[in-house]
Amino acid sequence: MTNQPKKIKVDGEKSRKPSLKLKGKRFSSPSGGGKSKDKSYNSVIKKHSKSRSQFEHPSLSSSSEVEESNDLIYGRHSVLSSLENQRSLNRIWITSRLRYDHRFHDLLLQAKGNGAVIDEVEPRRLDQITRNANHQGVAAQIAPYEYVDLPDLIEQAKSVTDSPVIVVADGITDPHNLGAIIRTAESIGAQGLAIPQRRAVGITSTVMKVATGALDNFPVARVVNLSRALEDLKAAGFWIYGTASSGSEPMHTVDFNGPPIALVIGAEGEGLSMLTQKCCDVLVSIPLQGKTPSLNASVAAGMALYEIYRQRWKNTLYSKKLQKTSSKNPM
Repeated sequence: MTNQPKKIKVDGEKSRKPSLKLKGKRFSSPSGGGKSKDKSYNSVIKKHSKSRSQFEHPSLSSSSEVEESNDLIYGRHSVLSSLENQRSLNRIWITSRLRYDHRFHDLLLQAKGNGAVIDEVEPRRLDQITRNANHQGVAAQIAPYEYVDLPDLIEQAKSVTDSPVIVVADGITDPHNLGAIIRTAESIGAQGLAIPQRRAVGITSTVMKVATGALDNFPVARVVNLSRALEDLKAAGFWIYGTASSGSEPMHTVDFNGPPIALVIGAEGEGLSMLTQKCCDVLVSIPLQGKTPSLNASVAAGMALYEIYRQRWKNTLYSKKLQKTSSKNPM
């Protein structure tokens, strides 16, 4: 019978554990026993990890929060327009070269006085924030867009002109299309926009980027029920014109002079819903001669708006011409 070596137990060996050193203090790592020691060990770890996250510099943290948010605008024109119109900005990232540019310097100081955080960063940091977009050396985190109520939009539109034009977007889901519609509508002279709350894109940073500053002078109302909103517009004296490819009148044959107008633009591919079509007073279409069956929503909106204002401009010019003629030939 062979003699097997016996393990000699040493007092205190059961509680021997690997050690962890934090700031010059040594703590025993947890094991199966000793609940009180495990508790103290975990509390120390949590304390130090919490303090690290509290003092971590924002510029060193991950940019995922910025990238995943929809409140980021970039590009010189978009940011400059927001600064000039004193839009609420939470944070601005800008290169040192652009920060002291005469177009930005005073506006940045004003934004800083209003509570915005100004970060002077390298172009590489802006590449990370904007995911390598064409940021042109500046980006900004904007506060959420403030919509107006539809009654306020109607009142504001009528205060500008006796025959206002309000665009209504029925289920536009592409932010680029919505941004292009806003840019065209504001530049051509429309007084505002109404969009549905559900199944449609809202005013995001992409919409603002495509609109290139038009939203700073163009109110948008977001409504819960689009059909009810169209009825409210009718009650306020607006005529509802909906764009449709079939069962409609050619746009150039319709008289757009006179009362206020609400122009309804349908969604990409689907067009106006049947419920929305029933709410319209007149359905109009843009005659197409090619083989392509339909137009992009923003293109259709631009062409329809141009026809409305072309007729009104023509009528205005004709009225002025008559006034000049009558003044030259008094009775």
